[in-house]
Amino acid sequence: MKAKIPAFIVLFLMAVGVNAQIDRSVMPKPGPAPKITLEVPDEFELKNGIKVLVVENHKLPRVSYTLTIDNKPITEGKKAGVSSLLSAMLGNGTTTISKDEFNDEIDFLGASLFFGAQSAYASSLTKYSDRIVELMADAAMNPLLTKEEFEKEKEKLLESLKSEAKSVDAIAGRVGGALSYGKKHPRGEFTTEETVNNVEFGDVLAFYEKYFNPNNAYIVVVGDVKSRDVKKQLSKYFGKWEEAAGVDVTIPEPAPNAQYTQINFVDMPNAVQSNISLTNNVDLKMNDEDYHSVLIANKILGGGFNSYLNMNLREEHGYTYGARSNVGTSRWNASRFTAGASVRNAVTDSAVVETLKEINRIKTEPVETDALTNAKAKYVGDFVLALERPQTIANYALNIKLNDLPKDFYSTYLEKINAVTKEDVQRVANKYFKTENARVIVVGKGSEVLENLEKTGIPIKYYDTYAEPTEKPVFSKPIPEGVTAQSVIKGYIAAVGGEDNLKNVNTVLMNADVTIPGAPYKPTAVMKQMAPNKSSMELMIEGMGTVMKQNFDGENGYQEGQGQKIPMGETEVNSRKEEKGLYPELYIDASTITLESVATIEGKDVYKISVANSDGPADVRYYDVETGFLVRTEETSEASGQSIVTVTDFSDYKEVNGVMMPNTMKVTTGPQSFEFNMTDIKINEGVTEEDFK
Repeated sequence: MKAKIPAFIVLFLMAVGVNAQIDRSVMPKPGPAPKITLEVPDEFELKNGIKVLVVENHKLPRVSYTLTIDNKPITEGKKAGVSSLLSAMLGNGTTTISKDEFNDEIDFLGASLFFGAQSAYASSLTKYSDRIVELMADAAMNPLLTKEEFEKEKEKLLESLKSEAKSVDAIAGRVGGALSYGKKHPRGEFTTEETVNNVEFGDVLAFYEKYFNPNNAYIVVVGDVKSRDVKKQLSKYFGKWEEAAGVDVTIPEPAPNAQYTQINFVDMPNAVQSNISLTNNVDLKMNDEDYHSVLIANKILGGGFNSYLNMNLREEHGYTYGARSNVGTSRWNASRFTAGASVRNAVTDSAVVETLKEINRIKTEPVETDALTNAKAKYVGDFVLALERPQTIANYALNIKLNDLPKDFYSTYLEKINAVTKEDVQRVANKYFKTENARVIVVGKGSEVLENLEKTGIPIKYYDTYAEPTEKPVFSKPIPEGVTAQSVIKGYIAAVGGEDNLKNVNTVLMNADVTIPGAPYKPTAVMKQMAPNKSSMELMIEGMGTVMKQNFDGENGYQEGQGQKIPMGETEVNSRKEEKGLYPELYIDASTITLESVATIEGKDVYKISVANSDGPADVRYYDVETGFLVRTEETSEASGQSIVTVTDFSDYKEVNGVMMPNTMKVTTGPQSFEFNMTDIKINEGVTEEDFK
């Protein structure tokens, strides 16, 4: 069946990202660095060792409390995930207050209360502060940790891991950390289904007893309160929290940097674009003399819209929506420099080469005066804006303590930023941006990107999705004798119901629940089709109504969303007019199709067939070797001068009126994906001509 979703998805994504087209190339001229006078928080210590910082701010009748337990990084090993489970279970009641009563009271007070495995945060109106602190302290000292809640959160964590299994970005992050630090380092280990299944309820209790205690605790209070009142309040509720036995944690040394520049490749057959991340470990602390120079160097390289990387990969070449770099700091033996982007498969090799080029540029060429001036101006502006938030003052004070910074670190911050020279930028770029010892971690579709990556001349090592060394993947298998593009198409027609049944399909009505990863809402969709070529689709959100709509009446069409109604372009209209029915395989011209190879998708062999288009790049369709079903399509379109590939995956085929219909469709365009799970499919009922007017 022809899925008329790609143009709709592209419109939705372009509407969301339209603001990215604003011209940011002109930076206001910076003035002199303002003199910074920072308010000093009031400090005191409870008898059990908890250190408290209070920032009074009486503009609004609100107050917040942030608990930070400053333990060293912890390695969880074979039970990785235990801290995530504890984090999910904390803050859901106490030994004296049930979960429902606890959460209902917080809602009634209009307050917020969140817990992490070694942290907590609460906020409320000042008049309710005493009660919210009491609840926070009770939940910290007497949490309601039950076997039932443990099993529930464990199942949710396992489901979350399963959903990440096909995420290119999630796998890139996992492999990047593991290769950079080593799997036995706190920053290199990762959670898997196996490690979560190793965790027992008793492990969560033991982790809580060992690490969630006041030994290394700080509480930061910000808001409409008096310091003396806070001292009484915290002494009353947190003062009885007993210290625990000290824990001596040994942090292993991180893995060494690569001996030479190399590509570490992870094959993801479902990837519609590649995740590229050049990385090397750095030893940089906030109290190092190089710190402010590194901030400026990174800002120029990849820390903003006008950076070297973004102007090259996005603005000049159109490889990506955005390219960035980052330099981390750590007081615990290592952090990382990273630079990269998510790019189209076809330009993966070029993006790697251009990324190396820009990093080597900042290492070998003095930066331009304007670039240096603009980077400093951006830091000055951000710093001054941040000072308007009272929470910033508290965070700065805590940073000074945690990172062993001089007391004037933030009051002299802008002076040190403005003192950075071109020579400083080039010096620290050579010291910390180690292209000669970098890993270029590429997670992508090997069948489309590896051949060109090999042409770069950069040595390639291969890893699986869990950072284990592996052999170079094999991407195609011999085509069985006698199998042709025409025979694959005939096999598909037979598999989904036969030619007669498919020709009798005049209308299709599909209702679906839509999942958009990371979205706070869950839309629904109604899709209607009528032979030979009419179609409509509406995306709706509860409480908002229809948010996007696409319609084609056989002669003309439009897409509507974000308050705009945009007519379909001439190319798309002509393409739709040429359609002869709801199943293109019935009418496909044998001269336009080519059986390219036998490939693999999700561990299953598929026939890859390209379908030539007169008005653009060929479409690609994949048919399951065993079942004959269509499992994936790849279509290329143009939007805002960029070539965009939309991948649609079809699965969970079920019979409707003698025809096999996919009940799940996942549509991926660039970094975004939509999953359609059908709740109802009707053939030859529920659709009329009026639906397309």
